[in-house]
Amino acid sequence: MLLLGFAGSPIQLVPDGTLLLHLVLIIAMVAVLNVTLLRPINRILEEREQRTKGRLSEAQATLAAAHERLREYERRLRDARAEGYTLMEGERAVRDEERRRKLAEVKAEIAQVLSDEKQRLSIEGEEAKRELAAGAGTAALAIGRQILRRPITGQPGIR
Repeated sequence: MLLLGFAGSPIQLVPDGTLLLHLVLIIAMVAVLNVTLLRPINRILEEREQRTKGRLSEAQATLAAAHERLREYERRLRDARAEGYTLMEGERAVRDEERRRKLAEVKAEIAQVLSDEKQRLSIEGEEAKRELAAGAGTAALAIGRQILRRPITGQPGIR
């Protein structure tokens, strides 16, 4: 019931002089809080942000320098590989030329040996033909003597 008694009397807010005092107190408290609490906190936050941005930009600069060094390394590596391939091709060309030269020498030597052997075989063939021709005439006379059982006198071209 006691509560109902308080509810029965309406509270009326009428602006008076205390309202102005309250507004001045609130403005003074905001000014004191701003000086004592908010400015130092804002300063600390700005310093922290500056350090973070400074380190971030330093990290980005370091990363960019690392990328540049990596690109330089890769370029030098490509150049070195190209130079190595060029040297290998040069060595391969020298080896191939040497191989061709030796092959030409061997072919020339084989051609010379074949020519000499053909010439020797030709001479031997001619000698064999003469010997066979001479032996054929003698053999023909001997065979003819045996078959006829009489001496055969040499005919022209046969001995």
